[in-house]
Amino acid sequence: MNMMMECFPQKLSGILGNMTGKRIAVIGDIILDRYIRGSVERISPEAPIPIVQAQETFVRLGGAANVMQNVIALGGAAFAFGIVGDDDAGHEVISQLCRNKIECSGVITAVTRETTVKTRILSGSQQLLRIDKENTSPINDDQKELLIVRLTRLLADNQIDAVVLEDYAKGVLDQEISQAIVDTANHYGVFSLLDPNPRNHMRVKKLTVLKPNYRELWALGGVLPSSNRADLVRAASTIMQDWEIENLVLTLAQDGILLFSRTGDPAGSALPAVAREVYDVSGAGDTVIAVIAMALAAHAEIREAVLLGNLAAGIAVGKLGTSTVSSLEIQQELAKNNLS
Repeated sequence: MNMMMECFPQKLSGILGNMTGKRIAVIGDIILDRYIRGSVERISPEAPIPIVQAQETFVRLGGAANVMQNVIALGGAAFAFGIVGDDDAGHEVISQLCRNKIECSGVITAVTRETTVKTRILSGSQQLLRIDKENTSPINDDQKELLIVRLTRLLADNQIDAVVLEDYAKGVLDQEISQAIVDTANHYGVFSLLDPNPRNHMRVKKLTVLKPNYRELWALGGVLPSSNRADLVRAASTIMQDWEIENLVLTLAQDGILLFSRTGDPAGSALPAVAREVYDVSGAGDTVIAVIAMALAAHAEIREAVLLGNLAAGIAVGKLGTSTVSSLEIQQELAKNNLS
């Protein structure tokens, strides 16, 4: 069933407008993306590898922080929760969060931990190499408790409209803290959304939205991938039952999105990808979950929230690298597709 036919097009523009000012807490693995861009004119005499003549170096926020940036771009308020090291990269993360108007009092600076940094070597727009520096060990109990206490304080004061858990398997999220966050959000009547990572073996119950991609779905279900649609539906249904979740939003890259909902079609509601030239799919999932969280906070039904998320994903993949999508861009996409 195509969700474009189910949604009320006249409501979508109103939902975008209502998203302004919605407050989203994002908790997870904050990453600093560092880029070294240059030109390649010769091959090294030491090994058959290109020599990059570095011309510029710049940094961007990545991981969970990319979701936060998307919230800001959509007109919302983002509250950051995570951990960085007491190092140059950690100080840069805090500086970038402040520069992007992201509330960062929920970010812990730990002297015993190093900040996750991904360094990419580029020639033009072509990535030649990535170097990762990270500590993936779980954060300690005191750090978990501090994150939960700070988040709970905001929830109790009615300062948060939705909570997004963004798992890059770098140590912030595990079963214990994730379930505690979801239980607390549910206690205060706040939406909870999880972008999972199968490397983290956990089963978080009572989520509003679980948003895996195709590869993650099979891994979460503990079954081998299958091209059979019935097998995919069965895997999604099993996860929904085991995790006791309300909605499963399955992102399928060039094939769009499938929504499985307790109140919807058991076989899922399909939304095809918006046709456009794809430059880069990195970060598109961050855009989708940010838009869905903002839309739900703006009183959208799940079908409408997913439709807006899908349109935003189509915009995101047309950009190079992790990027944000604004409400204006989605509004223009609505008009282009005669949905406004």
